[in-house]
Amino acid sequence: MAKIPAVDLSPFFREGYEDEKRKIVDIISKACCEYGFFQIVNHDVPLDLTSQALKVSKSFFESPTEAKLKCSPLPNVPVPAGYNKKPNPSYEFSEFLIMLPPGSDFNIFPDNPPQFREVMEELFSQFMKIGMVVERILSECLGLPPCVLEEFNNDRSWDFLIALFYLPATEKERIGSNPHKDVSCFTIVLQNEVAGLEVQKDGEWVLIAPQPDALVVNIGDVLQVLTNDKFKSPRHRVVRPNGRSRNSFAFFHNLSGDKWIQPLPQFTKEIAEPPKYRPFLYKEYLQKRRESKSKHITRIEDEITISHYAIPEA
Repeated sequence: MAKIPAVDLSPFFREGYEDEKRKIVDIISKACCEYGFFQIVNHDVPLDLTSQALKVSKSFFESPTEAKLKCSPLPNVPVPAGYNKKPNPSYEFSEFLIMLPPGSDFNIFPDNPPQFREVMEELFSQFMKIGMVVERILSECLGLPPCVLEEFNNDRSWDFLIALFYLPATEKERIGSNPHKDVSCFTIVLQNEVAGLEVQKDGEWVLIAPQPDALVVNIGDVLQVLTNDKFKSPRHRVVRPNGRSRNSFAFFHNLSGDKWIQPLPQFTKEIAEPPKYRPFLYKEYLQKRRESKSKHITRIEDEITISHYAIPEA
């Protein structure tokens, strides 16, 4: 069975170690081209924090429905921060809580567990830090100066974190999250010990088995557009486990909403390749995706994706 590589990021937190860094860049580059996924260990996110975050989120999701509904999103807000649940009928099932950057007026946190807010805000901050490290590594993988991607994310207020919870599979339903691609530049995933995350490769589903102390990274739609399909946003899903619940976190490292997204000249004009996508405003794409999701569609083909902006081949 194919295995998603796990790389040790510790050299990137030290001076020197250039040979080790180049090897890591090569491994990640290959993984991004083959799977759009890789795992990272020694990532500098405190392990006691990730363990506590998984513990308190599980405690929240296992609390009575009435308590969870008190954290429902505020009305008429641009992002439904707070507790959400996929309705029936739906083509997927999960409960989740959306969090925006610490200090956002839209965030809604439960009173219990009492440490929930403190833990989540610290986790968010740590994910933002490691996100910037991963962004610099991906820039190197693509042969880009670090400043190129940095110019798109001078405003980190568009990042968001989702705590996810999946009940055990039933005889009739085992899908927690149907096949989809992420709207982000890239996504960082923290999963508990219960397997379920899968990526599609050559028509087959490859399990991304939980690895102790590891974070999972996957390429998102925005990076696919910027690289003109050099790196592709992978289709992935979550399969609900038998007999056990699964909880995880997904951190969406986004770009600033007011940025225009289009294939970079390094992957088009400079190598005589035509652009595969027309320019679009990032917040426009986010809005279209949210509207698509809010309709509670029952067919995956009805979702808005970056193909909406694809330029037809001549």
